Amino acid sequence: MSSQNTQNYSEDTIRTLDWKEHIRRRPGMYIGKLGDGTFADDGIYVLLKEVMDNSIDEFMMGNGKKIEVTVQEGRVTVRDYGRGIPLGKVIDVASKMNTGAKYDSKAFKKSVGLNGVGIKAVNALSTDFTVQAYREGETKRVEFSRGEVVTDHDMDTSGEKNGTYIAFTPDAEIFENYRFRDEYIETLLRNYTYLNKGLSIVYNGKVFQSKNGLLDLLNENMDGEGLYPIIHLEGEDLEIAVTHGNQYGEEYYTFVNGQHTTQGGTHLVAFREAYVKTIRDFYNKNFDVSDIRTGIIAAVSIKVEEPVFESQTKTKLGSKDIGPNGPSVRNFILDFVTEHLDNFLHKNTESAEILYKKILESEKERKAISGIKKLARERAKKVSLHNKKLRDCRIHYTDIKKDENGASSIFITEGDSASGSITKARNVNSQAVFSLKGKPLNSYGLTRKVVYENEEFNLLQAALDIEDGLDSLRYNHVIIATDADVDGMHIRLLLLTFFLQFFPELVKNGHLYILQTPLFRVRNKKKTFYCYSDEEKLSAMKKCGPKPEITRFKGLGEISPDEFKHFIGKDIRLEQVRLKKDVPIKDLLEFYMGKNTPDRQNFIIDNLVVEEDLVTQESNN
Repeated sequence: MSSQNTQNYSEDTIRTLDWKEHIRRRPGMYIGKLGDGTFADDGIYVLLKEVMDNSIDEFMMGNGKKIEVTVQEGRVTVRDYGRGIPLGKVIDVASKMNTGAKYDSKAFKKSVGLNGVGIKAVNALSTDFTVQAYREGETKRVEFSRGEVVTDHDMDTSGEKNGTYIAFTPDAEIFENYRFRDEYIETLLRNYTYLNKGLSIVYNGKVFQSKNGLLDLLNENMDGEGLYPIIHLEGEDLEIAVTHGNQYGEEYYTFVNGQHTTQGGTHLVAFREAYVKTIRDFYNKNFDVSDIRTGIIAAVSIKVEEPVFESQTKTKLGSKDIGPNGPSVRNFILDFVTEHLDNFLHKNTESAEILYKKILESEKERKAISGIKKLARERAKKVSLHNKKLRDCRIHYTDIKKDENGASSIFITEGDSASGSITKARNVNSQAVFSLKGKPLNSYGLTRKVVYENEEFNLLQAALDIEDGLDSLRYNHVIIATDADVDGMHIRLLLLTFFLQFFPELVKNGHLYILQTPLFRVRNKKKTFYCYSDEEKLSAMKKCGPKPEITRFKGLGEISPDEFKHFIGKDIRLEQVRLKKDVPIKDLLEFYMGKNTPDRQNFIIDNLVVEEDLVTQESNN
């Protein structure tokens, strides 16, 4: 070590951060990524979840059947009717690390949160945070700001029912330009009700509740009806719902103690193994794993004592055992599925026959393309080595899944000029570029054989590494980057069709995005504005004063690499591709990509915007 480094490293350089300062400096350690509310896993929703988890734990202990949630103008309130925080500990629970009742496993045997951090992080990351407990005719209220006590109210009498009230406003300095989206909040709250039958959650006056648990979850999330009625299996500490659809891929919803584990974990691994073993044993045939699970749609909920998660945001279960004295998660699920699924199939012969035919169809298709797949893999490997299609990045999603702040992206674009600009402007560590050659094939109605026969589709699949599912997905942001003209929109539709047809789980799991690029550049000698709409253009023109220079970008290739850095950096605008629950994928693709029906012709005519009209609008502006 050099003498200079030794001098810099002394007692004076050692600091102990206050709890709230540590949270505010390193929020990612506590809530994952920050974000502005555009995506379902952004930090503001984690804040809500941390508060909700405490209320859910109260319900699971048999206290309070209703939780009231409001979100108005960025401020969140949650009122439960549990036992209420002990009045003498209200400040401690909200502001002292490693403080809470959940360390007593008798009081909270199968709780979601055991580390005593949750609402402390919410407190530290909010400009105002209020906690009020109601308990046996008395109440205690404390108000904070960024973790500091602002007002400590005296204990008072109250006629309110027992429970806890928490209100907070996320700090806009940390969550810049944030906005809550109802669809994400409603999904979060619906999941709580599926997993807690008898619970009623009221969100901004809208009531959510479930009578049939995971059966309701699948019915409300499935793309159309299953091939056979949903198999619903319930036991102590384990609930499973499963069926098959006609789509490719596998679709799972997994939960631990009411927590949605979006990245799965030991319980999902165990279920997939147990399902395959049971099916093989029942039919007495050594079916290929992919033939059994292709098209599967399943939900698994398990309760575990003192669960171990792989991150503070609890998206992946790491626990090996059910509890200190219980069996392993694997054996617990294996025994349950082996017994109950086998019994169901013996008693429901019609469903068993439908499932058998589904497996045989998958087997037939797999064998039909096995030779093509081998050649396709060799072709993909050869092209990748010569770097003709894929300009790869250095860090991939498979490398950073455990890092909640990590992200890797791939831009799918068409044409040398567009891919060239993005390639020069990208971050080589985390952003890859895949260049299409012309328009992709319309894959609607085709079988998976075309994925391997069509060079573009085969190479794209290989670049993403999704042939065997999402476990090996190399990029968590798959971004379609096409021109904002008719041809670009057509390419976008063709790519959407490809993913929805063959890899719907990629879309349903929130990995597919559309890159938003500016339509206009408005500037004068001192200022430059990039505008994504006519409204933004008009606003920029006013800011620039008289006679600004206005450039309309008609294609990505017209944007220089230096300018592109502004659009794919920290200020990148991405539109996540989301599916409405009430529109089945099959119907959606048939309308837009099927035969040219009168209904589609009328739709096109009614929504047609002619280029001449756009030019006229611009000149008028």
